[in-house]
Amino acid sequence: MNWRRGLYSLLWWAATPLIRRYLKKRARKAPAYLQHWDERFGAARTPQATGAIWIHAVSVGETRAALPLIQALRQQWPDAPLLLTQMTPTGRDTARQLYPDAEVRYLPYDYPAAVRDFLACWQPRFGVLMETEIWPNLLHAAQQQGVPLFLANARLSEKSLRGYRRIQGLIAPALRSLTAVAAQSPQDAERLQQLGAIEPQVCGNTKYDFTPPTAMQTLALAFRQRIGQRPVFICASTRDGEEALILQAWQQANVGHTLLVLVPRHPERFDAVATLAQDMGLAVQRRSDNAALAADTSLWLGDSMGELFAYYGCADVAFVGGSLLPLGGQNLIEPASLGLPVLFGPSMFNFAQASELALQAGAALQVADADQLLIQALSLLQDAARRQQMSKAAQAFTAAHRGASQRIVALLQARLPQ
Repeated sequence: MNWRRGLYSLLWWAATPLIRRYLKKRARKAPAYLQHWDERFGAARTPQATGAIWIHAVSVGETRAALPLIQALRQQWPDAPLLLTQMTPTGRDTARQLYPDAEVRYLPYDYPAAVRDFLACWQPRFGVLMETEIWPNLLHAAQQQGVPLFLANARLSEKSLRGYRRIQGLIAPALRSLTAVAAQSPQDAERLQQLGAIEPQVCGNTKYDFTPPTAMQTLALAFRQRIGQRPVFICASTRDGEEALILQAWQQANVGHTLLVLVPRHPERFDAVATLAQDMGLAVQRRSDNAALAADTSLWLGDSMGELFAYYGCADVAFVGGSLLPLGGQNLIEPASLGLPVLFGPSMFNFAQASELALQAGAALQVADADQLLIQALSLLQDAARRQQMSKAAQAFTAAHRGASQRIVALLQARLPQ
């Protein structure tokens, strides 16, 4: 073990009490953080079958983005078992919903012995790490055990590149150990190569390939019947601090009988957002109540997991959260693929290329703040012709960028040992 990875491993051991304290703190609002604790710290479970295709997707967004890729992988390797790993309870729950026949586990933290035992136990045929999962000890152990590892749907912002460059001596060898890197864009590929990746290939973004499950389409129709003919503006995947800005602007705007559907990104914040809206004097109902929507309800809180596509499917205009504050934005491709006009705030560095392409295509609008957000949303809701124009542009925009999953599978086939 070189000194950089040795120091890195020592830091993991030193941080263990802080990690345990962090998990307990998160569990106060999300008790699921205390479940399957042993998996996080390296306890190996007996697999139903070894030789699985292994996909690691950190949380909900990465797990959903993996669906079209997994479908393409199963077409190529139909008899291979499937192992899915995550780092968050919401990601784990999403995996169980989307892939009921897969084995679902937490990936151990990057302790040398933990990741070594994990790989030895599961003996995956190969592994696919979604987006930007660069764990030096895991990648070293995979190389030592002869497990081909791929980085797929890989992205790296300028901000992340600057951060990783501070530890490039640790990260570069890890990237060089990968069998191949499939980048989302030429810019991502260039930045990954600067960091140490060997000849990253541009394959595109699997998020464009995702189609909502039939169950979500059916649920969207049920939601729409519950809502009736009211115009619907959805603010989805909102982050802490954004709801207050949106609700204040909502109070001050002339919204008429428009319904605001608000879907916070993190389930542990559902109650806090409901309380905030009620304290502001808004008429609030919750999805979890399963009650008919009253005519005077101003806000419908989407306090459920795994139903985001159903919420999008019953809306007329969408705002993508994480973008009013400097958080980098959430996935705008999902609502655009359903033909929704998409609005987002000034911070979209997590989806820099997709947001730029959506703006160029006329599928999206960028706003400076919550007040401008409400002005643009209400304007679109009152202008059916403009809304229809943006809807067609959104569908054309997403259709033009599909095919990443098949390109990634072709790359895997070319690089895997025959």
